[in-house]
Amino acid sequence: MSGHTHPITLAIARISQIFSAMGFDTVDGPELEDEWHNFDALNVPGDHPARDMQDTFWLRDAGPKGERLVLRTHTSNVQIRHTEQHTPPFKILAPGKVFRNEATDATHEAEFFQIEGMMVAKKVSMADLKGTLEFFAKENAA
Repeated sequence: MSGHTHPITLAIARISQIFSAMGFDTVDGPELEDEWHNFDALNVPGDHPARDMQDTFWLRDAGPKGERLVLRTHTSNVQIRHTEQHTPPFKILAPGKVFRNEATDATHEAEFFQIEGMMVAKKVSMADLKGTLEFFAKENAA
């Protein structure tokens, strides 16, 4: 019996291919993240509801440096890590699995996939965003 590639894997590959044609690099990061990269570096306040135990999967054990650990709630941590290690200009696409402490039903799941894009350069404008999204929509429809 032969298997098939999962539809989510196919979708991520197609999206990555389209953005690659526009010069984006597809990057990855850890699913188990420290609190700083998942929340603090993104200016998510300490009292924000996203940090609540009922919304986020926190680990009981601390990381190697004593930091609080969480299953990432978005792929923005990948953007933070890329920005720490690279000098602009750059264009990245960050697809990946994310986790939210949700009650599972027909419209909610504790694990799902997200894709974020980021472009950092001088003279980038909303027109660039519009052009990027238009190109993606046209290519995806083809």
